[in-house]
Amino acid sequence: MAGAREDGNTEALARAAAQYLPPWAEQRWIHLGDLALPDFRDLRHSPAGPAAAPGSEAEAELLRATLSATDVVVASPLYWYSLSAQAKRYLDYWSAWLRLPGLGFRSRMAGRALWGVSAMADEDARRAAPLVDTLRLSAEYMEMRFGGVLLGNGSRPGDIHTDDEALARAKAFFADGAV
Repeated sequence: MAGAREDGNTEALARAAAQYLPPWAEQRWIHLGDLALPDFRDLRHSPAGPAAAPGSEAEAELLRATLSATDVVVASPLYWYSLSAQAKRYLDYWSAWLRLPGLGFRSRMAGRALWGVSAMADEDARRAAPLVDTLRLSAEYMEMRFGGVLLGNGSRPGDIHTDDEALARAKAFFADGAV
């Protein structure tokens, strides 16, 4: 969960889709804003070189959760036509994890699925293209399967519950191969 509002429209839409997963599908919900995750620092070209291990317990927890998932769902509201700061920071950490010695992050993520869920205030789905492209291109780079992005409309708390089309799409969103 990468929204700035807990129990917001994006989370409600993600939970609506998740309720149609098979009962045996394990789910772990992480609110990125609740983690004491420092801003990402790109150390690739610093004199000390990239980090040799996660720099905080929050980062280590997020790395463990990511590696244990068969499917990663980034639930981010559409903010300024793209991902929230929390979601972007999470993907930025992937850059560091790619360089952790002996981890093999990219090869371990290959073949898994990356999905997105997003609520947006604008009814024109084209406005979400940068968000969709960020997730799709990230999946391609990591050799992951891109499951797509479930979009819904809602700005004020609870608005998503009136988007009947999005709620109908949520029922089948994960049906094409998740878990």
